[in-house]
Amino acid sequence: MPDFRDLPTLTGEHVELRPLQSDDAAGVLAAADDDAVFAWLTIERPTTLAAAQELVDHYLGRTDLVMWAQMDRASGELAGVTTYYDIDPSLRTVAIGHTWLGRRFWRTGANTEAKLLLLTRAFEDLGCVRVVWHTDIRNERSQAAIARLGAQREGVMRKHRIRRDGSWRDTVTFSMTDDEWPTTRAALEARLGR
Repeated sequence: MPDFRDLPTLTGEHVELRPLQSDDAAGVLAAADDDAVFAWLTIERPTTLAAAQELVDHYLGRTDLVMWAQMDRASGELAGVTTYYDIDPSLRTVAIGHTWLGRRFWRTGANTEAKLLLLTRAFEDLGCVRVVWHTDIRNERSQAAIARLGAQREGVMRKHRIRRDGSWRDTVTFSMTDDEWPTTRAALEARLGR
């Protein structure tokens, strides 16, 4: 059985996903360039190097995540982070999330390609039968981006999490199955001009 917690470097034309490292704090701080990036996340935007180091240490200390740094290949800059979580090898499923990209990397193809790399790893390397996404019901931008990937909206989990402001969050769940993957892969590759 493949190791679902292995962290290989995944390389595309626009983005490279590599394991997050303890010395990535300066890159995380530089990528955390806009409050809008963190509006719907459970973490606050780091605005100092010390806060960025705390965030990196927090990520690296979590045993329930497989965490990648998203590296912009053109500039070599850290563009953001992404993970697998809710990892269940027995059910051959992972969730993709805890993802953020610096605002200057929005609409560059980085997110689409990163998801293509993660989905390829999940379905083709790990043998997953299902990949899941969760997002705040108020985060319409994220919901639209997930739907553009070809994921299917499954429903809403009411009062699923608590937001940073203390309010209850309803969570929209999306998924993709191995049956849908070949068509989705072709569509994502066409979007990326491959």
